[in-house]
Amino acid sequence: MNIQEYFGRISYSKPHKDADLHTLTAILQHHIQSIPFENLSMHCGEPIELDLQAVYSKIVRKKRGGWCLETNYLLFWALQELGYDVCILGANSYEPAEKGYTAQINHLLLKVGIKGEPYIVDAGFGGAYQMWQPLMLISGKDQPQGPGIFRFMEDDGTWYLEKVKRKHYIPEHSKDDFPHTPELGNIRKIHKFTLEPRHIDDFQELNAYLQVSPDNILRKKSICSLQTTNGVLALVGWTLTEMKYNYTEDMDLVNITTLTDEEVEKTLKDKFSIELENKLVP
Repeated sequence: MNIQEYFGRISYSKPHKDADLHTLTAILQHHIQSIPFENLSMHCGEPIELDLQAVYSKIVRKKRGGWCLETNYLLFWALQELGYDVCILGANSYEPAEKGYTAQINHLLLKVGIKGEPYIVDAGFGGAYQMWQPLMLISGKDQPQGPGIFRFMEDDGTWYLEKVKRKHYIPEHSKDDFPHTPELGNIRKIHKFTLEPRHIDDFQELNAYLQVSPDNILRKKSICSLQTTNGVLALVGWTLTEMKYNYTEDMDLVNITTLTDEEVEKTLKDKFSIELENKLVP
């Protein structure tokens, strides 16, 4: 495994001698614009191994993406190689349908210390809730980025990440039902976590469970999403969504297309640079 090969995978060619915030931000942005958040392996009959060599081979050499356990684990390795003070954390995602957080940890994210200041770095949330820059671990502070305004709230050692929602403009819908005003106010809860350091082995059971549990969203839907310079691309099943952020002030432009089976494979290749070895069943 070679850091230069990883840099090639994410098209990063800038200096990286200093393990500073500027370099960290650049690496995160290159990572999320090159490596899709995707769970296609489980819809192609391929096992997902939570082993660094396997993750590296899949994402760097085979030019695939991965879910949070894979893509953040690869980023953890890269940041360690570059001399960053980085540790793995575990989070419980918010389930809007259940109006609550998952009972078990189901997300892996990273904490990075720079000059004594802690930042949260996450390259594996995907979709419109993917951060574009490291977030300062400060409670109650609005942190605006391209995707929107992120904010942490801390309560008795538990940290809650939330994002201010924006309106969506979907051209093919009538003007009567859009712009859509988000329900339940304009805050979307994302996940909660503590600062207890974790080891990758703490996620092996979760990695196995998510591949066989029929109830989780990752088994129900084939997902591939990639951040762009001005928004996000997402292919869920046969539905391709292209979102451009801040189309007008506080408004995102959304285009939705339904694909055929043949178009799915072509779209993965053309828009996500993914060529699968096995047949995908969307």
